[in-house]
Amino acid sequence: MSADVLVVGGGVGGVAAALAALRRGRSVVVTEKTDWLGGQLTSQGVPPDEHSWIERFGCTRSYRRFRDAVRDYYRTWYPLTSTARAQVELNPGQGRVSGLCHEPRVAATVIESMVAPYLSAGRLRIFLRHRPTGVDVDGDAVSAVRLVGPGEGSLVVDASYVLDATEEGDLLPLAGAEHVTGFESSSDTGEPNAPATAQPANMQAFSWVFAVEHRDGEDHTIDKPEQYGFWQSYRPSFWPDRQLSLTAPDPRTLEPMTRTFVPHAHAGPVVADQSLDPGDKDLWLFRRIVAREQFEPGFAASDVTLVNWPMIDYLPGPLIGVSDDERAEHLRGGRQLALSMLYWLQTEAPRPDGGTGWPGLRLRPDVMGSEDGLAKAPYIRESRRIQAEYTVVEQDLSLAVRGDHGAVQYLDSVGVGMYRIDLHPSTGGDNYIDVASSPFQIPLGALLPVRLRNLLPASKNIGTTHITNGCYRLHPVEWNIGEAAGALASHCLTNQVAPAQVRADDARLAGFQNELVADGFELAWPEVKGY
Repeated sequence: MSADVLVVGGGVGGVAAALAALRRGRSVVVTEKTDWLGGQLTSQGVPPDEHSWIERFGCTRSYRRFRDAVRDYYRTWYPLTSTARAQVELNPGQGRVSGLCHEPRVAATVIESMVAPYLSAGRLRIFLRHRPTGVDVDGDAVSAVRLVGPGEGSLVVDASYVLDATEEGDLLPLAGAEHVTGFESSSDTGEPNAPATAQPANMQAFSWVFAVEHRDGEDHTIDKPEQYGFWQSYRPSFWPDRQLSLTAPDPRTLEPMTRTFVPHAHAGPVVADQSLDPGDKDLWLFRRIVAREQFEPGFAASDVTLVNWPMIDYLPGPLIGVSDDERAEHLRGGRQLALSMLYWLQTEAPRPDGGTGWPGLRLRPDVMGSEDGLAKAPYIRESRRIQAEYTVVEQDLSLAVRGDHGAVQYLDSVGVGMYRIDLHPSTGGDNYIDVASSPFQIPLGALLPVRLRNLLPASKNIGTTHITNGCYRLHPVEWNIGEAAGALASHCLTNQVAPAQVRADDARLAGFQNELVADGFELAWPEVKGY
C-alpha cells in the first residue's frame, strides 16, 4: 500500500508525527510492534517525566492537549472527590515523579481518541503488532518498508517520507543509514563526561516496569521466579548493595541511598517538581498512578504504584548490536529481574515493624493491559541514533559548562525541551551520570540524516550523543521531535523541497518555523534557569 507518510513505530514520537502530518491533510500509515499506541506512555508503563514549567510553557500545543485530555478522562469517568475534581492540575496518582501520574491504559484510550477522527476520514491506517523486517532503498532514498504482522503475514508500504519512530531505531540498519550506538569518545565530541575511547556497546539499561497494589491481610505471593537465585545475589561492582534491596546510588551524588517502601504510608504533601526534589526516596509514592484518596470513599481498595526503580535496571547486556539469541536472553533476563524484585518485596523487603515481606502486593494486569501485570514492552532509554547534520553535545546545554549563558541557541530551532542529563547505569559498567542542564532547543539539523533524503527520525534516534540522549529522551521532547518530523515531511511535500533544503535556506527555514509556531510549537524559552 502507499501513503504520503509512513510512521514506523507508534510510540510517543510516532503518535505526534502522525497527528502533525494528518492535521496538514496527508495520508498516513502507522505501524507498531505492540497492540497499544503510546510507547513510553502506555505499552512501556512510564507516565510522563517532565520539567518544572510544563503546566505553563515548554511543550507543543498538541502535547498539552494530550495532557488535558488525560485529566478530562478522569473527570468524566472516575468518581473523583470534589476536592480532586476541582484541581486544575489534577494528578490522579498523586505521584512524585510528575504532576500527571496516570494509568497506562488511560493514556492508550486518550491516544485512540486523538487519532479516531482520521481513521473515520480514511486518511489514517494503523497496523498493530507489525515489525519492520526490511527496507528498500533506491540511491539515497527509501522506496518501501517491509513488515511482518500477526501470523507472519507480510505488509509492504511505500511512502514519500518514512519516519523511524521505533524505540530502538530499527529502520536505521535496515536502510543502511549512517548511525551510532552507545558512548561516543571525548575526542569525537569534546564532552566532559565522555570516555577517551568510543564504546558502541555501552548503553543505558532498559527496565521492565510493572504495576502493583497492596491488599492488607491477603497473600498474593507469586511463584519464585526461575532466576531468583541469580538476582538475589546480583550486585554490580559500583552498587552499594545487592540490586534486590532498597539501597541504590543517589543518581545525583552517587552516594548510597536507602529508599523507603511502605504501602499506603502517609508521607505528607506530594511535591511533583524535580527541580526541588527528585521524588524517589519514597518508592510507594514515587510513581503512584492511582491514589485512593483522590476518589470517593470505597471506590479504590488500594493505591496502585509502578515499579520503575534503579533496582530493576537490567545491566548484564544491551538489546542493540547483539545476536537474536542474546537479545532474547536479555529480554527474558529483564522480565526475570522485574519478577524477582516483586518476589523480594513480597517475601524479604524490610517492614517498619521489624518483619519482612509484603505478601499483600498484587500485580495489576488490567492496568498494564497485559496478561501478567508486567508492561507490554520493556522501557527503552537509548536508541540507535542517526549521524545527523548537527549533533547535540553535552557542552551545548550542560549547566556546568554553560552557566548563566543558558543552552546554545539554534537558528534552526523546531522546538524546546528540558530535563536533567539523566543517564541510568549502563551495560558497560558505568554508574549514573546525572548532570544539571539548561532549558534547551531542538535543532532541525539533529533531525536530518547526513545522506538519506526521505528518512527522518521521530523518536529518541535523532542526532544526540549517548550523553545528551539522557535529556532528549523524555516524553515532551520525544513528542516535539516526532511532531516536528511529521510537520517537516508534510512541508516538504507541499513545497516540493528536500528536508536539507529547508535548513539550508534562511527564507525556507523561516517559513517552516512560522508554520510550526502557528501550529502551537514553542521555539525558544523565556528567561528561566536550569537545574
